[in-house]
Amino acid sequence: MSDSRDPVAAAPEPTPVPAPVPAPAAAPAPAATPAPGEAGVPFEFHNHGDSSAWVGAWKILLARLRALSDKTGRRILRRTLKIGVSARIFHPESGAKGLRGKTLQYLEESIAQWVMSRNVLVFMIPTVNNRGMLHHSDIRLRDYARHLDGLVLQGGADVSPQTYAEAATRPEWSGDRARDMYELELLHEFIEAGKPVLGICRGCQLINVAFGGSLYQDIATDVPTAIEHVNDLYDSHYHPIAFPQGSSLAGLVRPQQEYLVNSIHHQAVKDLGRDLTVEALSSRDNIVEAIRYRKAPFVVGLQWHPEFHRASGPELMDCTPILDNFLRAARETRF
Repeated sequence: MSDSRDPVAAAPEPTPVPAPVPAPAAAPAPAATPAPGEAGVPFEFHNHGDSSAWVGAWKILLARLRALSDKTGRRILRRTLKIGVSARIFHPESGAKGLRGKTLQYLEESIAQWVMSRNVLVFMIPTVNNRGMLHHSDIRLRDYARHLDGLVLQGGADVSPQTYAEAATRPEWSGDRARDMYELELLHEFIEAGKPVLGICRGCQLINVAFGGSLYQDIATDVPTAIEHVNDLYDSHYHPIAFPQGSSLAGLVRPQQEYLVNSIHHQAVKDLGRDLTVEALSSRDNIVEAIRYRKAPFVVGLQWHPEFHRASGPELMDCTPILDNFLRAARETRF
């Protein structure tokens, strides 16, 4: 007998679903780089823009410093010069009362006015006594040399023969030993400080003695063939001078046929001190009239009195260029 059951329709087979593809593993994060300066990592500059900024800032700083320096330099140059003048000394007279019984230190007016004519300040430098019992002070002549711009050694009493290891041939030529010691120290301190020095008459003789030179104690006695270098006319007594070859003074003064100077001295340079050169001579007898110390920018001695020339008339040599040269040297020592 045949099978009579209804055939059951076969269910379709399900469509296979592909297995999900796993996502690729994420790349490991890079290790953090330590900042410069951390964990021993040195600083490195590779940014050329930053370097240019530093260079620019440095240039600006240099320019400002240069401008400040120039401004300071101009201010220093404009500052009024301060020139010291050594003191003349009046020693007390025995038994005298009042001022004549006191030690006086003073400044001759003409020398002060001559220097001040170039608009500079003038200060008389007193002697110092650091062993004074009544009025003790720690001020030294060195302090004046440090704070002043130059020194003028003014004229006055004879230089003592003792100062250049001789005995006075006559009592009236014994000079002023106390003033010698004071001015020699003053001269030394200004030279050590690099400051210029101008010696007038006695000052010229003192510069010569300071470097081991000697003097004629009296020209008329020691050099009988010499012309008269002093007489009753005082600053109205003149004679001509000449400049030897190589004299620096010759290049300063105005050229003229004859150079006349006043003559108010009975002592003069005899043996020239070391490292000194003769800058001018009396043209009639070759007595030394000016000297210069070679190892300093400006240490000059003039045997005549330039401060009297302008008042005496135009025929006398104009010494203003010598004064200007001295003051120029004073300005230069500020740097």
